[in-house]
Amino acid sequence: MTIKMKTIGSFFIIALIAVAISCGVTKDNKGKAAFVFYEKGQASWYGPGFNGKPTASGEKFDMHKLTAAHKKLPFGTKVRVTNLNNNKRVIVRINDRGPFKKGRVIDLSKKAAMQIDMINDGVVPVKLELVK
Repeated sequence: MTIKMKTIGSFFIIALIAVAISCGVTKDNKGKAAFVFYEKGQASWYGPGFNGKPTASGEKFDMHKLTAAHKKLPFGTKVRVTNLNNNKRVIVRINDRGPFKKGRVIDLSKKAAMQIDMINDGVVPVKLELVK
């Protein structure tokens, strides 16, 4: 079991390095955090019906925190989400699995959705970048 976990961890690190090399690393306008392009797609948000229920990571979902659900990214990964309709950004931590609708790449908590002004739209085009 330990060998398998180390192998999976090593594979993930190698995959992230490959993504960084192929996609390029950028810095925010303050030069403090580096971001690596990951993917584009549609984002949705979830909140009231799931608040307080367990997430796939085992922690309780709190719609008032900056968290999100992603199909593949490891729990704890931080992602910068940019709403491509208005260029507003938010950094979230992956703590759940989803979304489960075709074409959607991330489900944001209500707080995260509010920060990028997507509450009324429900679904918006986004760009995801891994936070380094």
